[in-house]
Amino acid sequence: MAQVVLVGAWLGVVGVISESLYLTKSVSVEITRKIVHIGAGNVILLAWWLHTPAWMGIAASLLFSLVALLSYWLPILPGINSVGRTSLGTFFYAVSIGLLTATFWEGSPEFTMLGILTMTWGDGMAAIIGQSLGRHRYTVWDMTKSWEGTSTMLLVSFGVSLGVLSIVHGLTPTIAAIALLTALTATFLESFARWGLDNLTVPLGSAFLAYGLWQWWG
Repeated sequence: MAQVVLVGAWLGVVGVISESLYLTKSVSVEITRKIVHIGAGNVILLAWWLHTPAWMGIAASLLFSLVALLSYWLPILPGINSVGRTSLGTFFYAVSIGLLTATFWEGSPEFTMLGILTMTWGDGMAAIIGQSLGRHRYTVWDMTKSWEGTSTMLLVSFGVSLGVLSIVHGLTPTIAAIALLTALTATFLESFARWGLDNLTVPLGSAFLAYGLWQWWG
């Protein structure tokens, strides 16, 4: 019960911050989304510390997936989604957490954390840095990206992957190589994703690649 209360309290704080930023207009709506993106994703660290069972994460994923879908038609999460928004990023975000929890949490939770935190911090910081400091632009399909944002995605993804794997398996050249390959893949997936699909492809691609490489090399 305490696990549910603490996780719920954390998400509640993130929600309050989101709506406060949205109502005061102190930052842009997109920056607000990314702040929530980062804050909500960090709940996985709390869940790991509390040894939260997998069923709880899967149930939360299903609930928030439903809420995210409804928010595209109803003003449930105005600080995160606007009604009629074409991107399904929030929905994919919730789905990816459930899939990674169901796949890895019981036996190899580090890969659940790696995937989610790569999405949380890598994609989140790439958007924030790209929008605030991005000066060198490039276009992929109809999307405008910045080299500053893409570089941030690569560096943060590498740092997250290296940190998570090193905590569990120790810092070795093999772990560093796995982290680098994972970061390069995550950056590629983030750069080419459309309609918010990066919130699905980045965490799943990162986690499954890192797991496969670890099984092969480790």
